[in-house]
Amino acid sequence: QVQLVESGGGLVQTGGSLRLSCGGSGGTFRSYAMGWFRQAPGKEREFVARISSSTGITYYNYADSVKGRFTISRDNAKRTVYLQMNSLKPEDTAVYYCAADPPPYSSSGVGYSFPRNYNYWGQGTQVTVSS
Repeated sequence: QVQLVESGGGLVQTGGSLRLSCGGSGGTFRSYAMGWFRQAPGKEREFVARISSSTGITYYNYADSVKGRFTISRDNAKRTVYLQMNSLKPEDTAVYYCAADPPPYSSSGVGYSFPRNYNYWGQGTQVTVSS
């Protein structure tokens, strides 16, 4: 069983930056593909970014809306995945969730953007971008 805890959310002005962290306990962290999703009020949960496991070549996926502004990374020694968010916009306001996908990686290939392909979820952290 894997437990995930997000932190780093808060209130920031348009154009500002935040770095979200997601710490994982239990399981073999480096073997999990990790994703970030977000959910705004009244909207469905949407994909933000994914980083593959550390068992081979590292692959990255980003939603078009965040490409060039957000960066996902991981530190397996700290069992933590990060989401660096720059040039924030009001439309980035949402609760941000991290998620873990263990082998055999349902989220690989074309499945990376679907929440159903991730087995474990954190409780979320609120990000609010003021205009």
